[in-house]
Amino acid sequence: MRSRLRSIVKSQVFRVTTAAAVPSIVITGLFTTGVVGGAVKASIQGSGNASSAVLVRGESPSNPNAAFGHWVGVWAAAPQLTEPSNMPPAPFTNGNLVFADSTVRQSIHVTVGGRFIRLRFSNAYGGADLPITSISVARPAGGAAGVSAIDPATSRTVTFDGRTAIRIPVGAQMVSDPLDFPVATNSNLTVTIYLSAGQASSAITSHPGSRTTTYMLVGNHLNDADLPGAASVAHWYFLSGLEALEPGNTAAIDVVGDSLTDGRGSTTNGDDKWTDQLFNRLQSHPSTRSRTVLNQGLGGNRILNDGLGPNVLARFDRDVLAQTGTRWLIVWEGVNDIGTAPATEADQKQVAADIIAAYQQIITRAHAAGISVYGATITPFGGNTGYDDPTGFRAEARQTVNTWIRTSHQFDAVLDFDAAVRDPANPRQINPIYDVGDHLHMTPAGYGQVAASIPFDLFQLDPSAGAA
Repeated sequence: MRSRLRSIVKSQVFRVTTAAAVPSIVITGLFTTGVVGGAVKASIQGSGNASSAVLVRGESPSNPNAAFGHWVGVWAAAPQLTEPSNMPPAPFTNGNLVFADSTVRQSIHVTVGGRFIRLRFSNAYGGADLPITSISVARPAGGAAGVSAIDPATSRTVTFDGRTAIRIPVGAQMVSDPLDFPVATNSNLTVTIYLSAGQASSAITSHPGSRTTTYMLVGNHLNDADLPGAASVAHWYFLSGLEALEPGNTAAIDVVGDSLTDGRGSTTNGDDKWTDQLFNRLQSHPSTRSRTVLNQGLGGNRILNDGLGPNVLARFDRDVLAQTGTRWLIVWEGVNDIGTAPATEADQKQVAADIIAAYQQIITRAHAAGISVYGATITPFGGNTGYDDPTGFRAEARQTVNTWIRTSHQFDAVLDFDAAVRDPANPRQINPIYDVGDHLHMTPAGYGQVAASIPFDLFQLDPSAGAA
């Protein structure tokens, strides 16, 4: 049956760069189209002889005993156009030339681990093609997040169709070749890139709210053990995703949100955003240990209109539908739409109605892709200088939207974050014990309360697994 399948299913070359002792090995085999249910049959023999690696369709994709099944996103960052205040410092920005002859070292936090990985790089908002000379991955020194040092013995080159240098066209993204580089669940990974020519535009792609330290140094220091004297910022540049080849029972939870999801108020290099704490909680229960969490939060984001980053309806295809292995979508957006609309009765009634209509578009499109959608209620902002209005029209709009989320039965489930963190004595405000101080964003403890309010049973592939 398998031999017949190989002959009738269109195949493509599956190129694997190994992270074994001989980093130049490339395993080339057949990768059948569609969901892959069989194992990657590959071995490294002697001092660099490689047997063929063949991925075959055959076993059920729901079979948890399959060694590998399909690609699943295990980390993500929503790209946006970089604002002037978040551009790299001099000399890494020099007029219309960015990162010329520069090394950029970035740290990401892996959710579910795996043996084979591949990286996504984005030039979605670049004003010119993005030429990257070389890319490497390594384990950070001590396994820590946001450090400039790596374990150089683990450093491996990332390739694209076997090439180390790439040029990403304007508006495009590229996915690397699969790399045999085992990463552990809940671990950190360091990605280092070197750009010889730099990007010839002041419009570049980044994720400003990384809450993780990135380092940059002039010259090619791709595999250096450390980067002494490097400049540092808390932004990610160009890097937008990490995928792993996972068993068929591994699936992703994609989260679309604003700065509350992006983690404003969380600890830099602490990985304590509510999505991080949700993942840790899912890891504590056997039925949800194979769930990854993709944080697609953007600070200042809105559902209806562009702000700091593209609106949700505009980024839905890229940040939701194009994410590999997604089975569930959590939507926690709307506070910035309400807070930036004029504080008049008519304007607030209109924005509430428009948010509800946008939710319905999101639900319709996600369902068409087989993705379940969970709606989160908008949390309080009473006392916030910019959003709270004395007339109460914005607070009323929030309640209108939240009532619809709770009672319309349009979402597949309701996540009542409002109820989880509001002040029992003053429901218009966040509970003071969770308030970071601006009456809008939360402390790590507040984000932990958000994560703790989400039931395990919402993420079962097998409904009989039960709730906790």
